[in-house]
Amino acid sequence: MKIGFIGGGNMANALIGGLVKQIDPTQIWVVEINAEARAKLAEQYGVQTQATLDHNLQALDVVVLAVKPQSLPAVAQALQPYVQQALIISIAAGIRATDLSRWLGGHPRIVRTMPNTPALIGLGVTGMAALPAVNTADRASATQIMQAVGQTVWLEQESQLDAVTALSGSGPAYVFYFMESMLAAGQQMGLSADQAQTLVMGTFVGAAQLAAQASDPVSTLRERVTSKGGTTAAALEVLAAQQVNNQIQSALEAARLRAMELGDELGGATP
Repeated sequence: MKIGFIGGGNMANALIGGLVKQIDPTQIWVVEINAEARAKLAEQYGVQTQATLDHNLQALDVVVLAVKPQSLPAVAQALQPYVQQALIISIAAGIRATDLSRWLGGHPRIVRTMPNTPALIGLGVTGMAALPAVNTADRASATQIMQAVGQTVWLEQESQLDAVTALSGSGPAYVFYFMESMLAAGQQMGLSADQAQTLVMGTFVGAAQLAAQASDPVSTLRERVTSKGGTTAAALEVLAAQQVNNQIQSALEAARLRAMELGDELGGATP
């Protein structure tokens, strides 16, 4: 399988780093306009690089679009003559597959994905949706590529990617926000910044691993930590009184609605 990346930024770099552990790096092409970034990719991974879109791309089986969403209409139009036989995978946030297909002249084999930033360390989770013409073999290829940076979840409808964006795409920011609050609280209670950092990071990593490995739901894990009349119960009572659970759900719904709006805004662009 010959794979091409249009754009060599952070997410493409992470995907390439995972893929070269599985396939011959000479089977990977990267189109990157920045000369320094091109040289770094070639030196670090042994992949083939070039600065422009040209006939070399016609040999590719899969093309991964890893450019900024605002650039994609023009990039897709320029790319169209060279990728008519390729499976297209987009990691551009907010760009619907139907709009991308239109910019590519009606290209039918498109998989739209929504990775998240832990992919940069191989621990991401990616939502994936495909146009009807994408067959089983195409899905397997797309899965292999995206699993180079973590887990994948296939969705029946592309519209579900708006919920994925709200939940896991933006999700790391919610976790970091909670971490910030706990770090500040730790220092307010007399701990040093280093002590709070170690305790908070260790708590999040350990709790996440425990939840991932446990057969019980997270509600049960929470209940096991919460003794009646104890310290955890006192903290959770404050959160319940402030309706934090409802606020979190409202926040994610706001993110989902904004994802829908962005899809409309970006999809209305013309090359």
